[in-house]
Amino acid sequence: MHNKFLIYLDEVARQGSIRKAAAVLNVASSSVNRKIISIEESLGVRLFDRHADGVELTGAGVVLLEHCRKTIYDYQKILVQIEDISELRSGHIHIATLDSVAHNLLPTVLEKFSQDHPNITYTIQTAQPEQVMLSVADGDVNIGISFCNDLLPGVRIHSEKATPIGAILRPDHPLAERDVLNIEDLVPFQVLRSYDGQGAHSLLNDEMSDIQAELPLQLVTNSLPLARSLILKNRGIGIYSKLGFLDEIEQGKLRYITILSPVLKSLKMGLLTSSRSHPSPATHLMCRSLSKALKALKLDS
Repeated sequence: MHNKFLIYLDEVARQGSIRKAAAVLNVASSSVNRKIISIEESLGVRLFDRHADGVELTGAGVVLLEHCRKTIYDYQKILVQIEDISELRSGHIHIATLDSVAHNLLPTVLEKFSQDHPNITYTIQTAQPEQVMLSVADGDVNIGISFCNDLLPGVRIHSEKATPIGAILRPDHPLAERDVLNIEDLVPFQVLRSYDGQGAHSLLNDEMSDIQAELPLQLVTNSLPLARSLILKNRGIGIYSKLGFLDEIEQGKLRYITILSPVLKSLKMGLLTSSRSHPSPATHLMCRSLSKALKALKLDS
């Protein structure tokens, strides 16, 4: 795959002889000699001093040889990585994610990925958006899946998907016939929301600060299954993305209505990795699988 000259130069330098190098490489010594002479003429410098006992690298030859050996070494590393990617004989992937992703996206991806790569093991933990981002930034996890509009230093986005937060409610709720809602429209009703409101930064709290009213919270929870159950029982309006409720929305048991909020409408879900290190082959392939599955979801309409 690489130019033969790289291999020729390396072996001639090792052997100190064009003839001996040609024997090791199983090629004609004249071919090796012609290639080296051709490169010397092209560069305008001698790479070897020739003498009766063999050859010796010049100063220019030493510099070029170092480059050649690094190129060959890097190429061998790439071959190993490609082999690892094709076989994935072993590996572990640590993922921090939102509860909604763990419910609706990860099971399908993990099932397919495990069939293709049965020797990979996993650690999956759920957390609030702020903590997911911190875990990636600190290098505690390989992949984070969370809202990604505001990145911390040390975090990069592998891929992203528009994932606005809106109102989740039953079809018989008084607001269910509306096409869109304002934050103020929710004030007369009980609201269920994520536990992120108790953290240092809350998307909904930021939005509520612009109106002269407070939402009557029925429940603040870090349990998506609990919130889903209560919304289905008509105990309140959920303030969530579609992601944790796709099955119920598709079945007509729940409705998603856009909230006219610049903050909530512009949110994006991202696959996050550390910008301070290169992902392992297993992590890279998992990101590709997750990205494909995330992009296929209809979360913004």
